[in-house]
Amino acid sequence: MKRVAVIYGGWSSEREVSLSSGQQMAEAARKSGYDVVEIDAGRNLAEQLTKARPDAVLNGLHGPWGEDGCVQGVMEVLDLPYSHSGVLASALAMDKLKSKAVYQQAGIPVAQDKRVTREEAAAAHPLAPPYVIKPVAEGSSFGVLIVREGANAPALELTSSNWRYGDNLMAEEFIPGRELTVAVLGDRALAVTEITTLRDYYDFDAKYEAGGSQHVIPAELPADVTHAAMDYALRAHQALGCRGATRSDFRYDDKRDRLVILETNTQPGMTPTSLVPEQAAFVGMSFEELVAWMIEDASCQR
Repeated sequence: MKRVAVIYGGWSSEREVSLSSGQQMAEAARKSGYDVVEIDAGRNLAEQLTKARPDAVLNGLHGPWGEDGCVQGVMEVLDLPYSHSGVLASALAMDKLKSKAVYQQAGIPVAQDKRVTREEAAAAHPLAPPYVIKPVAEGSSFGVLIVREGANAPALELTSSNWRYGDNLMAEEFIPGRELTVAVLGDRALAVTEITTLRDYYDFDAKYEAGGSQHVIPAELPADVTHAAMDYALRAHQALGCRGATRSDFRYDDKRDRLVILETNTQPGMTPTSLVPEQAAFVGMSFEELVAWMIEDASCQR
């Protein structure tokens, strides 16, 4: 029986989501017949994994440290096969500006952007409103601010003493329209989901609270837009050097027929409201089958 360590938790801003993802993946792996050990990842992760002695690691971590190549490097050093993307792909995808440079080289359309410090973004509009401020290396929409058209000044939150998303930011053109997402498993794009929410945008609560958003699968789109979104998601996955499961997010301005990629998630959520399990189910793969696929896909760069 294959012994699988499911790592989750950690100490990023996405800890609570990671706990939920990891615990549910662990339960699914047990139902599929694996010998599962659950690990709430600490800074002694190498010691935790060495003690657990797994045959493979199912990575349920989200956010900085668990998703940006750091944990992946630990598992490479330990020569442990692990799920999802490797060191370089994880680091590239986590950095919104670097990943957008890769997208552009691959011919995938992106929104206009500009790298700014928090001080610069707080002092004057870095782009003409409307625009979005995003931390360069955060997930789950943490620290995302929308500056609306006609705004006289930048977002006040940038000057708050409670700001905890760093000084390295990206200002990005605001693309109106519809929120779309596409999951990729290995070399296959699964489907296009449209996400709707009554909130200002698809923020943390919309993503993870019950009723925070509605998912329409398959998205009701022109056939060429569906094809383009799935093609771009697969190309993004390949251009970044990803493996396993990823999920790429898009905005579609249907008034101007403009589709742009926003980011690729190398550790997509695996909670009850998560999009990848929904898309897997849509193509006939149960949650247990999806988790088993991730485990069997685990590898490292030996």
